Amino acid sequence: MSGTANLALHRGFEGSYMGDNARLAPTARLECKICWHVYDPARGCDTWDVPPGTPFAALPDDWRCPVCDGERTQFMVLDPGVPPEAAPAPAVPEIDPRLAALVAEAPARFEAAFREIHAGKMKGVPFVNETLGVKAVGFRTHEGRGLGVLVTPWFMNLILLPGPDEDWSGAKTGEKSMVAFPSGGYEFLAADRPETGPYRACSLFSPMFGFTSMLQAVETAVAVIPALLDPANRADGTRESEIRRRRETELAQAQAEEDGAEGPPPPAAAPAELSRRAMIFGPRTDAPEAGTP
Repeated sequence: MSGTANLALHRGFEGSYMGDNARLAPTARLECKICWHVYDPARGCDTWDVPPGTPFAALPDDWRCPVCDGERTQFMVLDPGVPPEAAPAPAVPEIDPRLAALVAEAPARFEAAFREIHAGKMKGVPFVNETLGVKAVGFRTHEGRGLGVLVTPWFMNLILLPGPDEDWSGAKTGEKSMVAFPSGGYEFLAADRPETGPYRACSLFSPMFGFTSMLQAVETAVAVIPALLDPANRADGTRESEIRRRRETELAQAQAEEDGAEGPPPPAAAPAELSRRAMIFGPRTDAPEAGTP
């Protein structure tokens, strides 16, 4: 196609995607008109585990902007790319439609449940950061399960959803399990709410006073899953030993307070190398108490 024809194709979009997949070339690059994030098929999307070479038209139906969570119809054509007849779209691995439906519905269900908790039980509680709201971020499929991040005014948690053929309804609330990711092993707690069904949660931040705005919290949440799935962030071992150490220290301090004495000072932590893992997940590695997911 000539440069003039390419320009005509671009004008035909009137600068906007408008949901017409048939008019998109496999190599077309599109830009979110809200936050200016660019989707480049050559790179794919780490946040949604979309491999390089995936055209915009072949993205999952529930895909949203990984930066601002805007709908895909908000994307505008930045570069029309090579026409479809010159660059056939690669095959996209099939996703179990039951899992796809679960992941698509999860953000609305979690947001509704925790907004109700915020309004009914958490208003005025000292450890709640009232500058923040409730937002489910980056929910997608991962190895046959659902994975996302839940932001609330009192915690930010990784959320893991069971696969279509898994039954987590028998797990006791607070029951611990280690889940392996490319960056390491993480401790999750079992939870089950009528609005969401059974799930597992891993604490990332709690409380949330380190965040001064919802935008800052959401940007951090967006960065979590790519960091979680990046083997470069893997530390020696897992978080299990440090989780245990911190929990033992907390229990010793609580016992000392009951006995009327000051608790022992926490063990001095070795200086940590400033890494993306530390910046994303923060220094806090203990899981939330039962009932907090």
